[in-house]
Amino acid sequence: MESLTSTLTEEKRKQLCALLGNVELSLLYKASVHGYQASAFHQRCDRQGPTLLVAYNSSGYIFGGYTSVDYAQSGEHITDEDIFLFSFQGKIPVCIKVNSGHYARLDDAGGPNFGQQLYFCYKNQPAVYNSGSKEFSFNTTIMYGNDTQLSECEIYKVEQSSQVSTEEKPWRNFLWTAERKDELVEKIRNYKPLVTSVSLVRILMIGPVGAGKSSFFNSINSIFMGRITSKAMSGSAGTSLTTQFRTYPVKDGRGGKPLPFVLCDTMGLEEQSGAGLDIEDISSILQGHVPDRYKFNPTAPFQPDEQKASRPASLQEKIHCVVYVIDTTKISLMSDKLQEKLASIRRKVNSLGITQIVLMTKVDEACPLVQRDLQSLYVSSYIKTKVQEVSSRLGVPVSCVLPVKNYSQELELDLNCDVLLLTALQQMLNFADDYLDDADHVEGNI
Repeated sequence: MESLTSTLTEEKRKQLCALLGNVELSLLYKASVHGYQASAFHQRCDRQGPTLLVAYNSSGYIFGGYTSVDYAQSGEHITDEDIFLFSFQGKIPVCIKVNSGHYARLDDAGGPNFGQQLYFCYKNQPAVYNSGSKEFSFNTTIMYGNDTQLSECEIYKVEQSSQVSTEEKPWRNFLWTAERKDELVEKIRNYKPLVTSVSLVRILMIGPVGAGKSSFFNSINSIFMGRITSKAMSGSAGTSLTTQFRTYPVKDGRGGKPLPFVLCDTMGLEEQSGAGLDIEDISSILQGHVPDRYKFNPTAPFQPDEQKASRPASLQEKIHCVVYVIDTTKISLMSDKLQEKLASIRRKVNSLGITQIVLMTKVDEACPLVQRDLQSLYVSSYIKTKVQEVSSRLGVPVSCVLPVKNYSQELELDLNCDVLLLTALQQMLNFADDYLDDADHVEGNI
């Protein structure tokens, strides 16, 4: 086999490998050398095992896809739950998972395709074609700038590395055991807020529409109920499903006593002004003025009645910890407007001295390695780069960014999910105590 020169930079190669785990890439096919004909592709790529396709266009976009199943010209519809598309948006590849693995691709004599939707080297030409099918959900403008002319198309053989990667060492220490779960459950059950005048810690969830605020409450509730629950409305609508300010207590099992915290859910943040949660409303919530089930009005902020406005809320009524909920798959796509909105909220929260945490949700959708095994979370260098990116974008320390996976499609509880979620909740309670200690000290000196 003649030596081929890869167009992929070393940095981008490492980032793509991070999506797949401890793997090595070897270049099988380069369209500019071997031709864009389907026959040339099959001659070099059939029966080579898992492969990664990397395409380039003249507009500077780099995008492609991975399949774990051989090309074999079998004429069959291939099932591949591990298949994904990617595109470099900024410096980091954004991963797009298949909606259904049953029609992951058609294994025919044509060029490579993903979901019978995205065809590369289409009709033996240096072109990409999107059929409009629904196996993958992506925006062609974001993925490849609607520039369908390819300047290059490369296919790499993906093999497990024989060398132990330094990234195999976890970048954050974490115990994934049943004993650790039991320990966390007991600590949370027996938790008492640091200040005796406060009986319940109030944790406020803030985040864009669809990031997973309501799903986080449902997930925590599920753990303590011992089954999957769906008390808070959650889903993937384009606008916020939460239209009220809700305070959700969690009970310790069916008929059990309420646990010593409430999760406060808000309307989702939206980019445009006059839509989604208003920053003035957040200020009122933080200071304890907004009642449970208050219905938000995006065009007019909350106005406390005169009697309430004249007296400051008690420490019990205020928010004790703020949690920003961010979808890991959308960090690189966060608009300047949304980032500025979050920055304005952070300035307000900082001025009140309230502690803050970032929950990074949907880690399994962001990284195929983590989707295969949640315990790979703190080994994944891709997730590590996402933690660093969200830390930089929101201006919070890396130690305050917690990756989690909410329950969404599962019918049964999962130990790894539980430990991850309970660890995040325990950290929220720790941070709330830090705030209460400081607030009580301030009040004691007034």
